[in-house]
Amino acid sequence: MNWYVLKVYSGREKKIGDAIQNEAARSGLKDQIGKVLVPSEKVMEMREGKKRVKTKVFFPGYIIIEMEMNKETRFMIENIPGVISFVGPKGHPQPLHEDEVKRILGEVETKDGQEVLAVPFKEGDPVKVVDGPFVDFHGIVQEVNEDKKKLKVMVSIFGRPTPVELDFLQVELEK
Repeated sequence: MNWYVLKVYSGREKKIGDAIQNEAARSGLKDQIGKVLVPSEKVMEMREGKKRVKTKVFFPGYIIIEMEMNKETRFMIENIPGVISFVGPKGHPQPLHEDEVKRILGEVETKDGQEVLAVPFKEGDPVKVVDGPFVDFHGIVQEVNEDKKKLKVMVSIFGRPTPVELDFLQVELEK
């Protein structure tokens, strides 16, 4: 079996992946279809002062599928609603190289189950502090440290601008 990339409607990758597996079982082609991957990670973001976990797809609009390529399997997959085509020159499915597959699978395994914090902040953004000793203070982002997940925010304390270091989860963007 080889790995192929399938172009699908963006935002429907998981549903289409499930449909492929269901259709393979229904058509008796389950032994010719291996893994169907929609590489994704969980991203935590702050919205309206609340933590929200969202699933972010690594490759929007694409599914990676392990399969035996023949007329039946190709026809079955290409006729699933939401599937656009296989990736390859002039509509001919091109299998992925083994090193590409290892890199993608390695990326999926390292990110699997981890929650990654989204970085919606950039320098100059107006923010409101929602947690900690400076709750309800307003300020401007001066510096973003993505590695430590910290911000340096300039807030006004007793009428004087003061730099304060805060976690990403302690602030939210002002509207």
